[in-house]
Amino acid sequence: MPDLTKLAAPLDVGGVRIRNRVFLAPMSGITDEPFRQRAHAHGAGLVVSEMVASGELAKGRAGCDLRIRHSGLPVHMVQLAGREAAHMAEGARIAADEGADIIDINMGCPAKKVTGGYAGSALMLDLDHALTLIDAVVGAVDVPVTVKMRLGWDEGALNAPLLARRAEQAGVKMVTVHGRTRCQFYQGKADWRAIARVKEAVSIPVVANGDVSSPSEAAAILNQSGADAVMVGRAHYGAPWIAGSIAAASTGEAAPNIPQDPTALADYVVAHYEDMLALYGVESGLRQARKHLGWYLDRHAGGVADDSRKAMLTAFEPTRVIALLRDVFSRDPQPLNLRSAA
Repeated sequence: MPDLTKLAAPLDVGGVRIRNRVFLAPMSGITDEPFRQRAHAHGAGLVVSEMVASGELAKGRAGCDLRIRHSGLPVHMVQLAGREAAHMAEGARIAADEGADIIDINMGCPAKKVTGGYAGSALMLDLDHALTLIDAVVGAVDVPVTVKMRLGWDEGALNAPLLARRAEQAGVKMVTVHGRTRCQFYQGKADWRAIARVKEAVSIPVVANGDVSSPSEAAAILNQSGADAVMVGRAHYGAPWIAGSIAAASTGEAAPNIPQDPTALADYVVAHYEDMLALYGVESGLRQARKHLGWYLDRHAGGVADDSRKAMLTAFEPTRVIALLRDVFSRDPQPLNLRSAA
């Protein structure tokens, strides 16, 4: 087993104590309250809300309150996205009033609907403007502010070290770097060694992100980047326990609360489904949960018949969905794919 002992140590982020150094990445439409609660229960050191549009939050748009609502976890971290300093400041104040312990600024999202509004990773095209947002948020709240970024917009503008240095000077307490440019989206392989240039540029903690899904990959990204922590994102599809499993591997233990047989997994998936219906209401919850059910099926019941899968992902009656879930995992039990993705 590679040396993962560093990951077991707590990390201080502007006075907030993080219990270990394996984090759940913020993922829009995924890391809602039920998902974060599960990742934390499995041992993730830090979990982050899905991205919240600061303008919509400042204007009181319906649904934003669910994204920033305190879920009762020891550290409540909210990620904000936006382009307007006034909205970012007001969004930060609202999140802090809701109990946010850390505010993260999104400067890394590559999605066209975000960058088209000159937010997310598009902010890396104009560092002066990016700094006005950082200054606005830091000045608006008393809690630590962090920034998540990419290596740059494209290979010709790898300015993450400069952004990180200026962010630190503005009062940011931690930066996370995804080892791709915006123009790469999620193609190719994340460049873990390039993250080392950010680590060399700042004295605050640096979190390395991109293509981490196993303990060996966590060790490799730490070795190549020199980062202080790792953040895991898409490997959690259908497996909210991945960050916790990597953290547990750093101590030679097993991650807690992972279902160990098909019946337990069925109970786990059903509970996740029911929690989403309770959070969003049945009508919205049915739609929101389908992607998660699809991932659970892909990962743990790959042999499910197409008609059963279609019925499960299109049914409008929760009792029908639950019955189908239990049937799938009991009728043809398979060895559970509890490990991280390859």
